[in-house]
Amino acid sequence: MSRADIERPFSTPIESWRKTLYIIWGAQFIAMLGMSLVVPFLPFYVRHLGVTEAKAVAQWSGLVFAGPFFSAFFMTPVWGFLGDKYGQKFMTVRAIFGLALSQALIGIAPNVEMLFVFRMVQGAISGFLAAALALVSASTPRSKSGYAIGLLQTATASGNVFGPFLGGSLSDIFGFRPVFFLVAALITVTGFIVIRFVPDSPAAVDRSQQLHTIRSNYSFAFSRRPIAIALGVIVLSQMGVFLVQPIFALYVDSMLSGTQYVATMAGAIFSVTGLFTVLSAPWWGKRNDSKSVRKNLSIAFVGAAAAYALHAAVNHPLPLVVVRSMLGFCLGGMLPALYSYISKLVTPQRRGGVLAIATSGNTLANFVGAPLGGFFGAQFGLRSVFLFAFAMLLISFAVVRQYFVDQTEADIAKSDAGFSANETS
Repeated sequence: MSRADIERPFSTPIESWRKTLYIIWGAQFIAMLGMSLVVPFLPFYVRHLGVTEAKAVAQWSGLVFAGPFFSAFFMTPVWGFLGDKYGQKFMTVRAIFGLALSQALIGIAPNVEMLFVFRMVQGAISGFLAAALALVSASTPRSKSGYAIGLLQTATASGNVFGPFLGGSLSDIFGFRPVFFLVAALITVTGFIVIRFVPDSPAAVDRSQQLHTIRSNYSFAFSRRPIAIALGVIVLSQMGVFLVQPIFALYVDSMLSGTQYVATMAGAIFSVTGLFTVLSAPWWGKRNDSKSVRKNLSIAFVGAAAAYALHAAVNHPLPLVVVRSMLGFCLGGMLPALYSYISKLVTPQRRGGVLAIATSGNTLANFVGAPLGGFFGAQFGLRSVFLFAFAMLLISFAVVRQYFVDQTEADIAKSDAGFSANETS
């Protein structure tokens, strides 16, 4: 073997879509690390701002957690449409700096009402996860989309592994407000990384041919039964997931009454789920490219439902860690598979807009699920929230088993052409 043969593999340029995927992975990890720093102590920050009554803390925690998702639900499809028109990279950079600005504003909130307002601002001007998903999807070959979206999910999950534990520890040591300014700084760095290293998506080059409107994207998504059903499953299943988020720290607090570093403990236990999502998401992603998404989602939904049911029965942190591990493994096979399924049902010219609608469905689930979880926790007890999540995931499983189907590229192109012809006639 010659020297040239040995060196050739190391001198071959990396494929463009892989380069984009890996850089966006790193940027998304930094952004999610910063965002998840605040999750474990958000209810404690509400308490810090003067809300002291237990039911009020639970209810305000749900509202504050849901605030960004209300405004993002309306704005995400707009940003998705503009991404198809002007480029996904531009939207990604805009979203990153919007997120950094909103975190700085949250850090100076004088009361819980302004905290809620600034969280609403975050949702309106941010949308980083949706923009990054659209950028990667537009840059990736269809046959690799499951792998790419699954790998991208590990960036979110990795941030959720380290962020909560680090955020809980930092808030115990320095207080709550400095953490938000640290988050703003980390996310600003992310923006400059994307500007410097990420090329725009190939789909954005032919912008003069982009004739779709926001209304057209909605009409297309909801007139295509497989897409409409998948959007409904995203909303229902993610409502189940986000029911739990605002009350989880209070749930751990109820187990560890009197423990000095409860925010640190809540963050550490919360992080376990992200760790197992990181480990499982690439495995699920490859399965989604080679096997039936319907089968994979069925397994993931049943496993996650069982994990939430077990939450309601746990009374000690050690078995809770095991249950959170099981939940994390199953979550790795849920949302990425749904995004991949929708991505494969849409032509590249419309993909950013329709995926933005899908992420706005996830946003709607956040907006409805989080305050609903706070309400259920206040009215029926914290453990009841896990049983409601269990029921929602079981219903999602039933819908997937009954209605999910796979389509070929030819079927999708024909469907899009038929819709476009009707739209212009």
